[in-house]
Amino acid sequence: MASELDYCCGGKQSFAEACIAKGFNSEQILREIGEAARTSAADRDWQTAPLHELVTHIVETHHAYLKLDLPVLEARIDKVVAVHSARDPQNLPRLAEVSRALRSELECISRKKKTFCFRSSSSTDRAELQKTPVPRQPFGSIANPIAVMEREHHGAGDALEEIRALTGNYNPPPYACATVRALYAGLEALEKDLHIHIHLENNVLFPRAIALEQA
Repeated sequence: MASELDYCCGGKQSFAEACIAKGFNSEQILREIGEAARTSAADRDWQTAPLHELVTHIVETHHAYLKLDLPVLEARIDKVVAVHSARDPQNLPRLAEVSRALRSELECISRKKKTFCFRSSSSTDRAELQKTPVPRQPFGSIANPIAVMEREHHGAGDALEEIRALTGNYNPPPYACATVRALYAGLEALEKDLHIHIHLENNVLFPRAIALEQA
């Protein structure tokens, strides 16, 4: 149940508001979060880790995941639509459309982050650690590209919401073959990874980078 809460793009609303919007019991969600926290207690504290280490983690973990997984998911979607579209002519073509648009958007965002924000965050962080002047950036304040990428993250969050709705919360239909089941499982795994990925950027990396620039 907790996995359905958008704490990445929707992270600026209160916890209670998010639960009410989804019709969830906030106490039950807190228990799930507590359990997850206990099982991941050994994870790195990215609020205090050097910023360039966080950037490296995001690139090597989440960007690498997208690079490998998105083409596989698109191939599965194409196969499922080709074989089963007559069984669900409304939802399956739309699922393919939304998924392709999401892949295109995520790949575009990744290129922008690599070009602007990640390079700037890493160089600013290293300057802070080495007690050297913060390098000037060609795009002015790092807050400028961050504002653009946060808006794009919202678009990705909307796509994830629609994909979840189109798949009935990732519950395979009665006609589901092995490929359909693998597709639904892959889409659910993508959502979970993207929630963590975007949370780390929107709620940890971006605010820390802006604060460091202004220090």
